Parts: sequence; structure tokens; C-alpha cells
Amino acid sequence: MAYVCSATWTALPGEEQTVCDALEQLSPASREEPGNIYYQAYQSPDEPRIFRIFEVYADEAAFKAHATYPHFEQWALGQAIPALETRQRDFYETLDF
Repeated sequence: MAYVCSATWTALPGEEQTVCDALEQLSPASREEPGNIYYQAYQSPDEPRIFRIFEVYADEAAFKAHATYPHFEQWALGQAIPALETRQRDFYETLDF
């Protein structure tokens, strides 16, 4: 079964572009990680401070490794996360029927 992370990031007022710029770098690099199946960021057209990231990994270990890569440290921890008001993550496992 694959491991899924559905994240919701709310940017601080005025920090939408900071978060968007970080995701522009983080997204393609994350897609290249071993064990990554899918990584897509979204921004709400109605509430531009709201970003959602849908991530699918081969397993939980691949997801945990994601947080150790230099691109995550630079773009998520170094740029996007400090510009957030809130960060919520929900985790799931796929049902392989």
C-alpha cells in the first residue's frame, strides 16, 4: 500500500508569493525522490493564502526520507514553512483493491 500525505498550508498575510516560489522549487525536486509516486501543489483561487500539497510515496519510509533531502531543507524548512500561519498534514494509506 502507498503512503499518502495531504498537507494544507496557510501563508501569513503577504507571504503568498514566498510560499509559491518555494513550492515552485520544491515540487519538481520532490518528484525525483526515490519512492515518490506523485507530488502536486495547489493554490486556492478564492483564498490565495491557502495551499494544498498532495503527496504519494511507495511507503512511509520514502515519505520520512523526503524530509531529509537538501531541497526539502532549503525550500520547505528554510523558506515556505517560516512564511506559514498554519501547517496541517493528514496521512493515509491507499486501499489496493
